[in-house]
Parts: sequence; structure tokens; C-alpha cells
Amino acid sequence: MGCGASIPKKCKVGGKGKKRRSVIQEVAVFVPTIRIPVDSDVAHPLRGLVSKELVDRLSKFRDRVVALSEDIYCADVSDVSELQHALEEYLPVVLGLTMKESRLESSVEFRWRTLDDDQECCLSSAWYEVLSVIHMMAMLELFEANLILIPKNGQVGGERKVSEDAKKDVVDSLLKASGCLDYCVHRILVQIPAQVKKSFPSYFQEGMLEAISIQALAQCVEIQLGLASECEKATLSVKRRLACELVSYFSQAHYCLSGCDTSDSFGKKLLLFLKWKCMEAKAVAYYYHGLVLDKGNEASSHISAVCCLSAADDLVADSKRACLSFCLVNPITRVPPPWGIMRNMHKKIPDAACKRFQMYGYLFEQDNNSALQSLPDLPEFALSLRPEGYELPSADSIWDNVDSQPQIQSLKEHLDDEDEVETK
Repeated sequence: MGCGASIPKKCKVGGKGKKRRSVIQEVAVFVPTIRIPVDSDVAHPLRGLVSKELVDRLSKFRDRVVALSEDIYCADVSDVSELQHALEEYLPVVLGLTMKESRLESSVEFRWRTLDDDQECCLSSAWYEVLSVIHMMAMLELFEANLILIPKNGQVGGERKVSEDAKKDVVDSLLKASGCLDYCVHRILVQIPAQVKKSFPSYFQEGMLEAISIQALAQCVEIQLGLASECEKATLSVKRRLACELVSYFSQAHYCLSGCDTSDSFGKKLLLFLKWKCMEAKAVAYYYHGLVLDKGNEASSHISAVCCLSAADDLVADSKRACLSFCLVNPITRVPPPWGIMRNMHKKIPDAACKRFQMYGYLFEQDNNSALQSLPDLPEFALSLRPEGYELPSADSIWDNVDSQPQIQSLKEHLDDEDEVETK
């Protein structure tokens, strides 16, 4: 398990002939893990219960997703879009298995594996298949967002040059990912019996799905804040609000993991990513809060401003160490260059903290009130972003009038089915 970062053109073959990543990757948008479907016997369990046309359609669409998924780590944006389209075509067909009137929800064993470590999870549950499909759609949105922010032909470790339009596309992808995961938590997990959930991999824990959904929203705000920092018309108050919202989102995501099992590499990597990003967000929030307070005329305002900027300076240093810890946990990732809002903050924050202390350091000697010299709380704001609404499509019309009653087959059709099974 791990994070699917931006994937270069060089991919090597390893273990079972599958494509593997050959170099240490760089992360802009964190992709916790990508799971892909594995060939499963769909025809045999359904034979005689539904029409051959329906079985063929289900097998055809799933096989296409399997084929497109194998090389996803070597994909570009167009390849990801093609795979997303294949998943969208497959979903209405497999949804028919979840209909109560079909009585087929547990008839087929569906197999999925993670690309990073080849761990498989096989369950006889159509709702598990639906959950896996929508989860994959969300991960692909995150993966595509990362591809846009770290172009394949970009210089490794160099400054990221991404257009404003491309950043807006990334925000759209992040909102879609958040919406898919939010739907999984509130609309799909409730459909699955507790006994089946006990066999789920760790990344299907409710808290994990919630954390990644909120992480996607946080990274939307991170991009918005970066755009605001480059806009001359954006006021300090607007930047401070966005920075404080960013702190809230990352803190919420981290809190969602408090009741989860994070002992595996996937859980550890996600925890460290959220810790790192939360430190960065707090550094920026205290920086802008300090600048706003410094506009006051009273000595207490200047003292509070110095406290905020000093805290921001400490948090920048801590965030660098947190970033290194994140990168060194398996799967190892490249230390990224500062980008977005942090591109200039590594210099701005220490400079501002030093300058304000030189200007107002004497106030600390004159004022013995320890309460005034303590770090003020960050202001709280209503959160502006919500996951993009997602709804399941209707079941494919091929399921109309299916009641899972035994289907009458000719002898030739029955023998043809037997031949197909034997050749697989």
C-alpha cells in the first residue's frame, strides 16, 4: 500500500510481470493507494440465473477495466480519463447485482488488489464491488490532480510551473474525489453487513475514507490560498481566512484517523502527510494573523503579532522535519520543492518574524503581563467547501425484469458456456 505519486515515463517490470515504478516519486496531491480489479469468474456463478447477454455485458465491461488498470502507474491524463470512462460504463451494469429483486448480491466473488504490494481482497458481495469501483474513481481523481501539478516532463525537484487554469482543473478533480468518498461513507458502507466489513482492508475503514475525503477538500483550499497569495487584490483578511480554513480541514482529517488502525504503511504514511500539512497550514495562518494584528495601534497588538510570527517561524522549521519524516516512510517519496503558498513562505516568515522582533522587542521588556505575551488563538471561520455531490447512476436497462429465476438454455448455449469456462 502507499501513495500513487506522479509517475514518470520510465517504468520497469517486476514480480509477476506487472509494471512497477522505477524511481522515487514526488507528491503534490497525496494519493493513499490505488486498487485495481483482478480477473474474476463472473460467468459461472450467474449462469442459468440471468441471460447470457447480461453475463457477457458484465464480463466485457469488467474485463476492460482490468485491462486498462494494469498500466495506470505509467499513465498520462488522457489514460486516466479513459479508465474513468470505463469505470462509469461498468458501474450501472454491476449495480444490478445489488437490487433486492435480483437476489444476486452475494453470488459473485470479486477480486481486487493494491498496485503497490499486490495484496488481494476477495469478497462475495456486489456492494463491495460497487464500493471498490467508486473508491477507485476517487483515487484516480487524486492521481490525475497530482499528474497535473507534477508534469512528467518537468525537471525532477525543480520549481513547479502550473497555469491558473490547470490549478482550477485540479480543484475540480479534488472536489469530485471528496464527493465520491463522502458518498462511500454515508450511502454505501451502510448497505454492507458488519460481517462483510470485518474482511475489509484497512483503507476501507470509515474513518480512513472520511479522512481522505476531507484531505481532498484541504488541498483544494491549499491551491486557493496559493492563488490568493499571488493576487494583488486579495486582502490580508482573505488570506488569513483561507489559511485558518486550511488548518481546520487538515485538523479534521487528522481527527478522523483517531479511531482507525493506522499500523500499516498506508496508515502511517497518511498520518505523517496530514501532520506535515497541518504544520504548514498553521505556519501560514499564524503568519497572516500576525500581520493583521500588527495593523493595530496598541502595544498589545504588536506583542501578539510578534508572538504569532515567532510561532509561524517555529512551525516552518517543524514542518520541514515533518516533511522529511513523511518522505522516508515506505513507500519512500522525494522531498518536494516548496510550491503554492509555501513557495515564498520559507523566506517570508523568518524575515517577518525577525523584523517585527527587532521593531517591538522592547515592548516585551516594558510589559510584564505574561498573558499578553502568550500566543493568541487563531480565529475560527465557517468552512466554505463541501464535497461535490455524487449520486449512483441507475442500474443498466439490461436488468429490467430480471428476477434471478432459472433461465432456460438450449443444449448448444449450455455447452458453449462450459467451453468458455474451461478456456479461462
